[in-house]
Amino acid sequence: MANLKLGKLPDRNTVKITFTASAQLNELLEHYASLYERTYGKQETIADLIPFILEAFITSDAGFRKANKQKPHRISPDHDTA
Repeated sequence: MANLKLGKLPDRNTVKITFTASAQLNELLEHYASLYERTYGKQETIADLIPFILEAFITSDAGFRKANKQKPHRISPDHDTA
């Protein structure tokens, strides 16, 4: 097996998840998308932002990271499976 500098690419299969948001959450998401556009100069849909918002929240949750370390099969923030 070759020793490549580039590691194995993460699984890029996607799963569609549908949920119902409160009017208040929808308003917050719309505001976030607007702020994102003003900050980065690129318009993104709320649906495109949500997965990254959730990932940022989950990977920054210290309690989740601690609990996740105790499991033998976990997914780390950089998507490696080990």
